[in-house]
Amino acid sequence: MSITPYRSVLANQAARRVLLLGILLRIPIFGTGVLLMLHVVEQLGRSWGEAGLVSAVVTLAIAVSGPWRGRLLDRHGLRKVVLPSILINGSCWAVAPFVGYWPLLILAGVAGLFVVPIFSIARQSVIAAVPMHERRTALSVDGVGVELAYMSGPAVAVWAGSQWGTAPTLFVLQMLGVLGGIVLWILDPRLREETAGAGEVIDVPRSAWFRPAFIGLCLAAAASTLVLVGSEVSVVAGLREWGQSGSLGLVFAGWGIGSIVGGLVYGALSRGLSPYLLLSGLALVTLPMALADSAVTVAALALLAGLLCAPTITASVEAVSRVVPAVARGEAMGWHGSCMTAGSAMAAPLAGLVIDSRGHQSAIVLVCLAGLLIACVGAASVLVVRRRRSQVALAA
Repeated sequence: MSITPYRSVLANQAARRVLLLGILLRIPIFGTGVLLMLHVVEQLGRSWGEAGLVSAVVTLAIAVSGPWRGRLLDRHGLRKVVLPSILINGSCWAVAPFVGYWPLLILAGVAGLFVVPIFSIARQSVIAAVPMHERRTALSVDGVGVELAYMSGPAVAVWAGSQWGTAPTLFVLQMLGVLGGIVLWILDPRLREETAGAGEVIDVPRSAWFRPAFIGLCLAAAASTLVLVGSEVSVVAGLREWGQSGSLGLVFAGWGIGSIVGGLVYGALSRGLSPYLLLSGLALVTLPMALADSAVTVAALALLAGLLCAPTITASVEAVSRVVPAVARGEAMGWHGSCMTAGSAMAAPLAGLVIDSRGHQSAIVLVCLAGLLIACVGAASVLVVRRRRSQVALAA
């Protein structure tokens, strides 16, 4: 694997700044979820069900905010969107860790609606900062950054919460996120390529790009997180059933390392792959985890499955950037991110129901087959559209 593409991307100061900020701003987002649940249970003395309700409200709020705030990015630019996030998140989280359950629920939900849309901003800025031929590599680096934040955020948050308490840790974690938002506001990275009408507001009707090709990519994004989160929940249940819950870190480390390696390899390829092909591959390589009977076996299979995690997501983001006009990319990335959130939100209860009735192996099989089905339908629709275009071209 050649590192030359990565050398070029990381030498780009604008791209390097956004990639680093992306990691720093995502760590509080990933770390808050599990820490918030622990806070509700340990600090407030509530049940896990009530903790899950807070988590669900925050997840739903973030999912709703994606397309809405992405559209605001397209129309008003980064600074006018990030400033309310800084003020509202700072105000909410300055109070939320130190109040009772119901005020916490409301404040966390409001903060979720106004979270800094870092996923949309980071991807748009990375795309705008590099030439077309480096886009895949830059998005792969961003995907690796997401993986690093996903792996480190919860671990650091839980460790800090156990040392200094969940309330102070929540406060510090969110204030670091606010600080990152301030730095982002100051830097104000460009969100569009120079040739894409940067600096002027161009209103593109949603009907011009919200079409089957884009919808299919959003469904593929949702399916990818359905497979990932559904299999994660199932593996946790399996380890608990085998009395090997202590090996959970080993399994997730295998998944994360595999995803980072896969993302780096994919970013160095001279040509990208279809997100539907990668989604089907992700489902197929995850499926053997249903046959595992020990933590060591699951960890080895997780390493294999992880190789296609980051590439699948990167390919879908890259495809969205190609089918959507640059001036509407903020809203499109918001929809894409919300679909990924929706897929992960559906995965946990769906897998849980199957685990309760048929066991964790059946849950893995179900989410993998669902992902494979969506990948096949998406790939078939692409072939149909290409055939129709060929026929129209020949007729003309």
